[in-house]
Amino acid sequence: MTLSPDFFGISYLAASIFFILGLKGLSSHRTALRGNLFAMLGMALAIVATLLQPEVHHYIYIAAGIIGGGIVGIAIATKIEMTAMPQLVAAFHSFVGLSAVLVAIGTYFSHQANGHLDKVLLFELSAGSIIGAITFTGSLVAFGKLQEILGSNPLVFPGQHYLNLALTLVALGFGANFMMANHFPSFLIMTGISLLLGFLLVLPIGGADMPVVVSMLNSYSGWAASATGFTLANNLLITTGALVGASGAILSYIMCKAMNRSIISVILGGFGGEHAASPHASAAGKPVKSVSAEDLAFALENSSKVIIVPGYGMAVSQAQHAIKELFQIMKEKNIDVKFAIHPVAGRMPGHMNVLLAESEIPHEIVFEMDEINNEFSTCDVAFVIGANDVVNPAAKSDKTSPLYGMPILDVYKARNIFISKRSMKAGYAGVDNALFYYPNCSLVFGDSKVTCEAIVAALKDSH
Repeated sequence: MTLSPDFFGISYLAASIFFILGLKGLSSHRTALRGNLFAMLGMALAIVATLLQPEVHHYIYIAAGIIGGGIVGIAIATKIEMTAMPQLVAAFHSFVGLSAVLVAIGTYFSHQANGHLDKVLLFELSAGSIIGAITFTGSLVAFGKLQEILGSNPLVFPGQHYLNLALTLVALGFGANFMMANHFPSFLIMTGISLLLGFLLVLPIGGADMPVVVSMLNSYSGWAASATGFTLANNLLITTGALVGASGAILSYIMCKAMNRSIISVILGGFGGEHAASPHASAAGKPVKSVSAEDLAFALENSSKVIIVPGYGMAVSQAQHAIKELFQIMKEKNIDVKFAIHPVAGRMPGHMNVLLAESEIPHEIVFEMDEINNEFSTCDVAFVIGANDVVNPAAKSDKTSPLYGMPILDVYKARNIFISKRSMKAGYAGVDNALFYYPNCSLVFGDSKVTCEAIVAALKDSH
């Protein structure tokens, strides 16, 4: 039975609507689960409709891919730690980019055999391959930095922007030659230069700015998918890729604004490392005040308002459930507790929000930086759990710091500051935290989960 083209059009339209509803749902804690369900329904509908296309004649390889990918996906989903989620996202972006390149190559040879290569198609192949190649290698670098295979410090050198510009122009030149003359070696050179550009655009980016990079690579992967949709004449892939690309670009812009960065510098690469400072320069000769978990418990119990600031250290120690228990016992003691989230806390956008939602912290008490910054001066205790760069006052006061100009959570304004930290090691940006040496700041050394559990035990004993 041959299905009407209207069936596929309506199916793809319905899938697109589900994807839009999915994005809309993800804008709020209350509707996030529903948004995910909408997106899953949209993807299921898209896959079924695509498999029913009359152009699909053989299902063996498709079934092998679905089964094999499903097995790998389930294995990863069941074993992956929340701390590794950012690098997993970066790895997935690289697959999208690589797919765009491979589809462009496969489409070229299949259409060449049929004699259906026109300039419009060659342009689509060029666009998909350039974007896909940059996404592929750029995502690999992001994965390496997040996994700490590569150093988090930016790799900068004189003239890097001019080199990137020159390589971009050369790649576009070979792309134009491929489009006008159907010269496949030009396509290969263009793709090779684009692969190199992916490395060069992300390597100069500092560790503190990696969440923005992950968001931008997400946008790139969307545009690569959209370009592939044009190549395959698949309207749904065009729409879906555009949704991902646009939403990723908007999120990147919002995050850049929150970090006082230029969106243009994200696209060009090599931001976040303009300043050079010794990672531990401010630590020389300065003592820090260290206290026990029991001391912190006493301070919390005698507080009327507490703001908790989670960071990547919370994810590493998997302390979110212990924090939920700590929140509950403080709530029983009529202590006003709120959570403050920096836009780039963790290693990817929304990292801390996901962890807090996992432990069922009420979303009504979780606030973004702009919503809660003016409350730090009125709180008795600011409890920082594994956050570092996003609370570093050097971002406001030290012009030599790589963090300078980045808006931070104004933790330093609290009456008392307690920081749960494993050691005096610098944060991901490799910069010593000036907050450690403030007179109103005390450090609680040790694993964050163990510290929170000790605090809970001390508070329970005080009943």
